[in-house]
Amino acid sequence: MLPLYLKQMEVGPMQNFVYLVGDQNAQEALVVDPAWEVEAVLKAAREGGFRVKGALITHTHFDHCNGLEALLRQTDGTVYIHKDEAEFLKGMKGNIRKVEGGDKIKVGQVEIAFIHTPGHTPGSQCFLIGNNLISGDTLFINACGRCDLPGGDAEEMYHSLSRLADLDEHTILYPGHNYADEPTSTIGNEKQFNPYLRTANLEDFLKYRMGY
Repeated sequence: MLPLYLKQMEVGPMQNFVYLVGDQNAQEALVVDPAWEVEAVLKAAREGGFRVKGALITHTHFDHCNGLEALLRQTDGTVYIHKDEAEFLKGMKGNIRKVEGGDKIKVGQVEIAFIHTPGHTPGSQCFLIGNNLISGDTLFINACGRCDLPGGDAEEMYHSLSRLADLDEHTILYPGHNYADEPTSTIGNEKQFNPYLRTANLEDFLKYRMGY
């Protein structure tokens, strides 16, 4: 059994979820989407005895990475970001590690797999850790991310959601915002109840998501 540590924290005015992901034995962790209340996140890490080694970025919208500079000032860690969005992080060249779908890293003995899920933004990515999926703004509980912002693409979103729907149905979903009655779900529940995963084909998805 993995020595996984996974802590979910709601922060900021947009009900963002920030996550600490790490190895309980090695006492090392990464912060997923550091934003709004970085001091509180770092305090939680210290209280748990964890050393923060860097950050995982699902995408570069302001509400998901506005605390990254503050995090790096205190940790000087590595920032894992999809190669299609690295250009949006200025002044952090020495800390950036560009990744793409299919790449894997380890925090201690805990393996994190990167899944490229464009649609909300070109470089959106999700993180699969054992049977846990941190989905950013790609997949929400009973919803999915917007596709009408700059860089959004509804057709790409459809294919990204289809990729996530192929995961084991027991996979626990940890979304990027607290937009539902419960903070987590499962892929199985989303396939049963999420209207964006229930569309039969791309044409139906575009009609439902974008009103085409």
